[in-house]
Amino acid sequence: MDRPVNALPEDGRTELPEGLDWVRGSPPGRAWLATLPTRLAECAEQWSLRLGPPFRQAYASLALPADLPDGTAAVLKLQYPDDDSLHEADALAHWDGDGTIRLLAHDPGRRALLVERCRPGSPLHELPMDRALDVVTGLLPRLWRPASAPFTPLAEEAAGWIDRIPRAWERVGRPYERRLLDGALDLLTALVSSQGEQVLVNQDLHAGNVLAADREPWLAIDPKPLTGEREFSVVPMVRGPELGHSPAAVRHRLHRLSADLGLDRERVRGWTIGHSLAWSIDGEIVFPHQIEVARWLIDGR
Repeated sequence: MDRPVNALPEDGRTELPEGLDWVRGSPPGRAWLATLPTRLAECAEQWSLRLGPPFRQAYASLALPADLPDGTAAVLKLQYPDDDSLHEADALAHWDGDGTIRLLAHDPGRRALLVERCRPGSPLHELPMDRALDVVTGLLPRLWRPASAPFTPLAEEAAGWIDRIPRAWERVGRPYERRLLDGALDLLTALVSSQGEQVLVNQDLHAGNVLAADREPWLAIDPKPLTGEREFSVVPMVRGPELGHSPAAVRHRLHRLSADLGLDRERVRGWTIGHSLAWSIDGEIVFPHQIEVARWLIDGR
């Protein structure tokens, strides 16, 4: 067998995707970067992998094409150790390849996953918006599986947002109107205590995380799983900019996905407002497009 390829130089810089540049801005991020060459080498040896250069579109993990000795085309993911992706492997195992990529192997200690590779791998947002929404309405019901531990309940996660949103808003200088803050907190508080049936949902299922594949036409990747009501599951598609970022585009996705999937539109709207503001500030970084989504949905139904 050919020797595995360590696709990341020892300095951890040359091949690192630009999307991961943000990790250099903090001591934990720099510490994680320093471990990558060793972890890559260990995973390549453990699973007898031949690795290619990292995928350039990675933002929350280092992902590389990997070929197994039997010719299986896979992807090696070395996760940044955040809480959102802690149970990604558990979610993929729960879905067992039904509408998602398959989990091939998992090393929890290294936060390393070996998963199915999608070919050709083009993202869903390359389709026109309504054709992409057709795919989503066919895919999502397959992912609505009952689940419990080890996944974090949406109610627990949302309670954290209710606590953090106002503190983050103050910390970065109140980057949006107080009425948006108050509106989001009121909506989240009401939604948390009145949810429907709890199923496995993915709070990052946007149109860049559904890829064209050969085993199925489209497969979901990179889940950030929670257990919550179905209305929450469409939030990333509604708020994400991948299928168009404008008041009309956001409202169209809200209307279309709610109607086609038989969801309570006002609950989808409320979760979208709350989640958009919860994800609008990361440390000292403000994401204006998330704030715009919340504003558009509060100001116009």
